[in-house]
Amino acid sequence: MARSKPSKKAQAKAPRQFRPVRWLLRWAFRIGVVALSLGLIWISWFAVFNPGSTPYMRDERKRLGAVDYQWVSMADIAPVMARSAVAAEDANFCAHWGFDMAAIRLALENGGARGASTISQQVVKNLFLWQGRSWTRKALEAGITPIVETLWSKRRILEVYLNIAEFDQGVFGVDAAAHHYFGVTPAKLSATQAARLAAILPNPKERSASKPSNFVRTRSNSIRDGAATIDRDGRAACFQQ
Repeated sequence: MARSKPSKKAQAKAPRQFRPVRWLLRWAFRIGVVALSLGLIWISWFAVFNPGSTPYMRDERKRLGAVDYQWVSMADIAPVMARSAVAAEDANFCAHWGFDMAAIRLALENGGARGASTISQQVVKNLFLWQGRSWTRKALEAGITPIVETLWSKRRILEVYLNIAEFDQGVFGVDAAAHHYFGVTPAKLSATQAARLAAILPNPKERSASKPSNFVRTRSNSIRDGAATIDRDGRAACFQQ
């Protein structure tokens, strides 16, 4: 006599077989989605709200006891300061999407002797990550930079950069730097002063804007010319109003 097949109700009540690999993949996907969503919210937050500090600032505050830092809006920074920073650190700032491939190729051809980090990459490193040259940090930087470029305007990226860059030991941001070196507000910076502030980057602890070495003088003269050039040829259009 043939066996009767179990009813559909009985089949529905049968326990599902536990598959650990599928379970792990499912939860890994869910955790990944949550982590990505939180990361996007975190990055988007700073597109609107100004950072109170950065991880490096907090480390320096612990080490030194205090740091000089005061946020200032882009509207209160001399336009020549913004142009000088771009001329010094990332002349193709308005043209790239976070990575300057031409600069990267040149750096590779020179054996890595010169840096190729864009202003966008430096903002990501200083605001969201930590100092150092580990592959983990580089990988995170490479992943976050295009997101910042997508969610933030170029003007906002440069505004954050100018406000969190280190200009001397314990001196962060262009407001503190302008007062520290020249006794003026950032809105009153001259072309020469702006070029000298840009010239001490990215080694502000070894250079001085108010007592420039021959290297800083030469570099600042080049930056001043570069700032005027990118103003004329339109390479400053993405952050100037």
